[in-house]
Amino acid sequence: MRTRSFAAPALLLALAVTPAVADDAAGRIRVIGRASQEMAPDFASVEIGVESRGATPAAALDAASRTAKGIIATAKDMGVAEADIGTSSISLQPRTRSVRQPDGTVTERDDGYTAGNRVRVRLSDMGKLGDLMRRALDSGANRIESIGFGLRDPAATDSAVQVAAVKDAKAQAERIAEATGVKLGSVLSIDAPPRAEAPRPMPYGLAKAAAPRGRSAVPVEAGIIETSAEVEAVFAISR
Repeated sequence: MRTRSFAAPALLLALAVTPAVADDAAGRIRVIGRASQEMAPDFASVEIGVESRGATPAAALDAASRTAKGIIATAKDMGVAEADIGTSSISLQPRTRSVRQPDGTVTERDDGYTAGNRVRVRLSDMGKLGDLMRRALDSGANRIESIGFGLRDPAATDSAVQVAAVKDAKAQAERIAEATGVKLGSVLSIDAPPRAEAPRPMPYGLAKAAAPRGRSAVPVEAGIIETSAEVEAVFAISR
């Protein structure tokens, strides 16, 4: 005869038989506590840069440097603190181009140099992000990469969510104890594996900064950030 067993995915009730003389817990209740919290990000970051060409290494690098200075100046003009502006990469490499020879073969020839300079900017006023990118393009930037949103103090959110997960575990254990007619004892163990926060795109409108006439700010939506925590707790069952 075939038998079937069923187990709820989020909790496990395990009863262990112990000698009658034992005065410790007569069994255990094991539960998985979970909690999550959705928050609007409190800063935005973007990497803005330029790729320039020149006949010599110095010419290419100087052109990229001039544009990078313009990007930095634009960010400062918009009220971004120096601590929130930083160079993320500088590159310089030779260029080549393919040339077909009279005999039909193709060869590579030197074709100057390419230099790149990228600046990462972090803004607390996320409504300015679209205008920053637009103004950076006007100053000569031709690269926009790595747009992201985050929390300046993620540890505080992580702690709050972890506490909520522990409370959820205890509430589950109390319900199980009540339903089975036993008394919940003390906690025997709590295992709280670290869990990374995961941005999840959901509707959250940014206040759009007014753009000067003839120029449109780049539309940007921040979404939300969901932080979650999970704990495995084991409680004793008292006599």
